[in-house]
Amino acid sequence: MTDIKRAEDIKATHDGFKWAKAAPGVIPAWIADMDLPTAPEVVSALQRRAEGDLGYPTWLDSPQCGPLAEAFAERMAGRYGWRADSEHVRSYSDINQALQVLLHVWTRPGDGVAVHTPTYPPFLGTLEGMERPLHPIQLRPDGPSRGSWRFEVPDLSGCKVLLLVNPHNPTGRVFTREELTELAEHVERHDLLVISDEIHADLVYAPHQHIPFATILPERTVTLTSATKAFNLGGIRCSVAHIGSPDMRKVLAAQPPFVFGSANLFGVEATVAAWRHGDAWLQETLALLDRNRRTIAELLPEEASYRMPEATYLAWLDYGRPGVQEVLEREAKVMLSDGATFGPGGANYVRLNFATTEPILAEILHRMRG
Repeated sequence: MTDIKRAEDIKATHDGFKWAKAAPGVIPAWIADMDLPTAPEVVSALQRRAEGDLGYPTWLDSPQCGPLAEAFAERMAGRYGWRADSEHVRSYSDINQALQVLLHVWTRPGDGVAVHTPTYPPFLGTLEGMERPLHPIQLRPDGPSRGSWRFEVPDLSGCKVLLLVNPHNPTGRVFTREELTELAEHVERHDLLVISDEIHADLVYAPHQHIPFATILPERTVTLTSATKAFNLGGIRCSVAHIGSPDMRKVLAAQPPFVFGSANLFGVEATVAAWRHGDAWLQETLALLDRNRRTIAELLPEEASYRMPEATYLAWLDYGRPGVQEVLEREAKVMLSDGATFGPGGANYVRLNFATTEPILAEILHRMRG
């Protein structure tokens, strides 16, 4: 793994949204992209494809996208002990598109959607834009400032869907089997569909373990995932939806076959390479991220409260007052995500993306302390 020491060196080779939006002299640590090189197995796979056949793929007419569905099923079985049926897989450009498709065909304006809050801002934007009222399941600090998070499930009457984000963004919480079983009881009691975003599953730190919700309530669950977060491939536009619900499969089958699009050739190639051949890179990356999350605990300014994430590369920092993101960007020259955009419970927080090199993270924290 590279050990780039200066932000200027990363900016010279990274022209994506994360770095392009930061003003000169500002270090971006906001949107969930890594400042790390791509897994060599993924690069090699893309190079082979670019130098080979760029015509229509063999899986052109298949909603499963052939090798993508097979690689997904292999990974779920090998990594999580879940025997997912590859025939129940559909591909989409990303998680947001998949969510919008599912809500479009399953719900109507006015149908409530339960979500653990604070949560991923594009999901909140989707619910607002599609007129699906948010029913928050509020995550609250549990125990001392270095503790974790807890939640109590409210009355879910009026909901049609539970949108589960596990591992959770932005807190980094990994829900336990007991918590997921309790959620399953509420789901059955209120006759809900579960759309489970598990995109951060490969970024869990020991001893915590990711449990696919489909292993608990298979016939009510649609699982969404992608290689984009764990393998830093946000631009490839490729995600997977495993449609465990038979009723949802029928609803989707009734739609025109190409109305929602599908993954592209390079997206499938990169995802399959990552899932089948990228685990050595991922293990090295997780070791770096584990060190980084501990470094934050050591060097974070005293006025911020930090509960070490159990997964992801996102630190959810409590400053006890709103408006801190703007101050940090202006005064410390560090660009974080404003907690207010994450919905209920987020106003006093900022989210720090620590998927960068150790010297640059140290500089970010030094600037924040100053």
